[in-house]
Amino acid sequence: MASDDAWANAAKESMRDAESGERVINACAQVVLGSRIAATHAVIALVTGGHLLLDDVPGTGKTTFAKVLGDTLGFDTSRLQCTPDLLPSDVTGVGVWNPGDGSFAFRAGPVFTNILLVDEINRATPKAQAALLEAMAERQVTTDGVTRALKSPFFVIATQNPVESVGTYALPEAQLDRFALCTSLGYPSHDDAVRMVLQHRVPWVPTGPVVSKEDVLSMMAATEAVHVSQNLASYIATFVEATRSHPLVLRGGSPRAAVLLARAASAHAMLAGRAYANADDVKAVAVPCLAHRIEITPTGRRSGETSQSVVASVAATTPILP
Repeated sequence: MASDDAWANAAKESMRDAESGERVINACAQVVLGSRIAATHAVIALVTGGHLLLDDVPGTGKTTFAKVLGDTLGFDTSRLQCTPDLLPSDVTGVGVWNPGDGSFAFRAGPVFTNILLVDEINRATPKAQAALLEAMAERQVTTDGVTRALKSPFFVIATQNPVESVGTYALPEAQLDRFALCTSLGYPSHDDAVRMVLQHRVPWVPTGPVVSKEDVLSMMAATEAVHVSQNLASYIATFVEATRSHPLVLRGGSPRAAVLLARAASAHAMLAGRAYANADDVKAVAVPCLAHRIEITPTGRRSGETSQSVVASVAATTPILP
């Protein structure tokens, strides 16, 4: 009886965490039409302790989506608008001279928050981009020789335009690797586009969080508790290894990519109300988790292949262990 009660309580907790994630996803999808998949990826990135990169052409609603996502979560939120003249101190903070006592007082930058919206990150110079790297990787910043810890959790939602756009600087591989998932909103369906045209005069008004801080922390804990079997771990390792041996791939997934893929699959299982992950969870998150970490050969690019199509083909051909 005791074990039955424990199982029932665990099932209730799983469903409650899944419902919390669903509320966030629905809140985003109601404001930014057609964004349900991107909202799911955003929740997965958040509960795995990673960061999210929105990569899409201008005008698709990336900034609005990031603002809505920040509004739906019960955490402190800051925004950083990237420009070519952005300085590292504009990101991390700076010491300000206090003539009263002859000392420097630290004025915290926008990274000292829970959720940081970094708009058009690839418009910032590499030097300013590098200022974010320590914060994203180690949850701390170092200024004037002093290391300061950031708030927990710390979640970066960054948007960027395609690198072919004028005035952009490609993100370095080390920084791209710090984003747990990279997703896009894409163009809306015809019906959603019609609704946008009809509703464009109605400005978005923040409605406040749909989940509490405790709900988000519970989802994080539930994701950590999701069971990953030995066979599934072997499948994930084989999957990532296949990206490295693919004939059209110049640089495949790293060991860190395999770990993050397992975490993302666990989060996907949590959102489904399950306490275990399976191969379908891995396939569902493989493209947003791996594609931005893969570099295609010139031959592959000339033939029309993309990192997304390569990951999708690997997902279709990697055998699943019984």
